[in-house]
Amino acid sequence: MNITQHPDLLDRLAASYALGTLRGGARRRFETLAREHATVRAAALVWQTRWSGLTELQPQVAPSPAVWTRIDNLVRAGQFEQAMLAARQAAPAPAPGGWWRNLLVWRGAAAAGAIATLAAVVVGVQVNGGLRATTGAQIATLQQQLQATPQIQYVAVLADDKAAASMLVTFDPKNNQLVLQRVGGFQEGADKSLQLWALPPAGGPRSLGVLGQDKLLTLVAGEADVRQVPALAISLEPKGGVPSETGPTGPVLFKGELIQRML
Repeated sequence: MNITQHPDLLDRLAASYALGTLRGGARRRFETLAREHATVRAAALVWQTRWSGLTELQPQVAPSPAVWTRIDNLVRAGQFEQAMLAARQAAPAPAPGGWWRNLLVWRGAAAAGAIATLAAVVVGVQVNGGLRATTGAQIATLQQQLQATPQIQYVAVLADDKAAASMLVTFDPKNNQLVLQRVGGFQEGADKSLQLWALPPAGGPRSLGVLGQDKLLTLVAGEADVRQVPALAISLEPKGGVPSETGPTGPVLFKGELIQRML
């Protein structure tokens, strides 16, 4: 099945991939598709940007003392098991008639190990109960924050002539913003500027704005600026850019398809 033709499925897979819950063969297949389709790469980059923004909003939380107790119990149980294994390997062969005494010793050791394991499990159950409550609250907070995040109606991954992604561009119709995130290592000189261009199906390129040197950039734009625009491009221009009427005067460094996605 071609997931690029199923936007809802692609969106869910991209969210799981960015969050890290997409694993095993499914994750490898998704990565293969991302290398072959710009639409899949764009969806993954959009969700990676969303999740990274949400984690920055979360306050630091100190782990509960019960967590350290559980860790300590598990470590002690592991050490006890290793000590018993070493003692068993070093123990001499039982003397005739002494098997009953050795049996009692090993049963006592096994009982002590079972008690330690049971204590670790009990603490773990208590900790997991607290963690479930904490996780539920965090999920509710994340859902509220996700609802407040900008809508994304258009997305483009701009790449160089070697197909290496260099800029992620998204359009937020709610705030009339084009958001650009540098995802490559290119950095223009102090005497140069990058300029974003819309490449409409008819007519010459139209300037959408001059970019600063920050990692995350925002340009004011309306939906009319990007509607029915099949592609975007970025050129290297003199400091401050050039007028839109002249079109790009420097080399076009990055370009890519502008994709309209379902909200």
